[in-house]
Amino acid sequence: MSKFVETTFTNKKEILKFPDHYVNVAVTVSDAGVTSVNGKKVVPAGTILGGGFLADESVLAVKTNAAGAEGVLFNDTDVTYGPAPGTALIHGFIDLDKLPEAPVAEAVTALKQITFLK
Repeated sequence: MSKFVETTFTNKKEILKFPDHYVNVAVTVSDAGVTSVNGKKVVPAGTILGGGFLADESVLAVKTNAAGAEGVLFNDTDVTYGPAPGTALIHGFIDLDKLPEAPVAEAVTALKQITFLK
């Protein structure tokens, strides 16, 4: 039995304030705690990530808006069928108005190389 997946393509959500100055790293985004909407589980761009992926690339990046923050998810990532590859921004300038959830003070402090701007 084969699996059929229908994909709808849309424009990328831009979270950067200045899109010419940033650094990303490859991560595997966890599907833990992600709720399904219309049969899809999508972690939105701008989600604060942590979990130890900077120290160990085999660790899954998990949603965390706390002191353990390590990066910000750069693109929407579909985790409907389990953990999926994604990209975490670790250095750059992010537009606060484009995030799905505002970072707490502890997360801003932990993300030393990311500047959040209005």
